[in-house]
Amino acid sequence: MIEQTPSIVAETSVMRLSETAANKVHDLLQQENDPLLGLRVFVAGGGCSGLQYGMTLDEEQEGDTVIVQGDVRIFLDEMSLGYLTSSEVDYVDSLMGAGFVVNNPNAVSTCGCGHSFKAASGGGEAQSCGCSH
Repeated sequence: MIEQTPSIVAETSVMRLSETAANKVHDLLQQENDPLLGLRVFVAGGGCSGLQYGMTLDEEQEGDTVIVQGDVRIFLDEMSLGYLTSSEVDYVDSLMGAGFVVNNPNAVSTCGCGHSFKAASGGGEAQSCGCSH
């Protein structure tokens, strides 16, 4: 049996979901019908501003910080946690389209597409994202 490092369970003040986003994630998790899944929110290099957001339904990994909000678990890896602390994930459905957005107070600039950002500490290399912004 492989022993896992215990996860760090954090308060929703570290990161939270808006009510609309929490309801959407809850619906997606219900469709998957797998009690081990939660929402992984992460930051990766790339995008037109240097860093980009990513989200996926995933299982908890070793070293994750786990945030429990209602019946939804949010997983953050150690690197992403530094960029996403105090952020809120929202879900918007407008004439321009529907999807998750991250409201991140740590971002000093963002791309018009809302999927990439630049942090005060830099990080990542800016690239064209093809979002026309």
